Amino acid sequence: MTLAQPEVQVQQPKAKTRRKKVPRALVYEMRRGRPIYYRDYEKVLRGELPLEAVMGSSVLQGVLIALVVAFLYRELERRAPGEHFVFANELGFKIAPRTWRILDIAVFDRAALEAEGFTDQYVRTPPLLVIEVDTKADLSRYEGQMEWYIREKVDDLLAAGVKQVVWFTTRDRRVLDARPDQAWVLDRWTRPVPLVVEDLTLHLPTLLEEAGVTLE
Repeated sequence: MTLAQPEVQVQQPKAKTRRKKVPRALVYEMRRGRPIYYRDYEKVLRGELPLEAVMGSSVLQGVLIALVVAFLYRELERRAPGEHFVFANELGFKIAPRTWRILDIAVFDRAALEAEGFTDQYVRTPPLLVIEVDTKADLSRYEGQMEWYIREKVDDLLAAGVKQVVWFTTRDRRVLDARPDQAWVLDRWTRPVPLVVEDLTLHLPTLLEEAGVTLE
């Protein structure tokens, strides 16, 4: 007796969905080979926004960064002339292979930075201090939770040798003060924040008042 062979169902391969390639210019940061894109990058891919629209800062973000940078330049030069560099304008910090972060404000020991040299690559020397104001990162992979993104980035920076990360958020007007091997402090941004450089204290309301800036 010959047994009938069972009918074999041949499943047709599914057509591959083509995903539009994201241009390198839309990559904000990289973590262990996984890109973190600029906020609203998908609108650029769909042609709804120009590239510059997702890379720019808000007025509030811009004024806060400008005031903090001016404060750091003034006070560091007064207390320790020529011993530090203060960088702004989204400095790239190369933490490890395929991992880099963008920094709003970074304060470096000048001698350590000069030992690395001034090149056209992202810096590898850990800053003493990093100060962030909000973020331009796309938060979709964090389910929209900025707190998750902040926690992950701060962990990366402290593990790389940064001595202090201060993060201001404009939506709820909070400030995070994070240091290695210490409990992180989250408070209203009216709280004075002691800094690791030259015993400075950063008090945002004072900077706003001195500049005559009134927030809505």
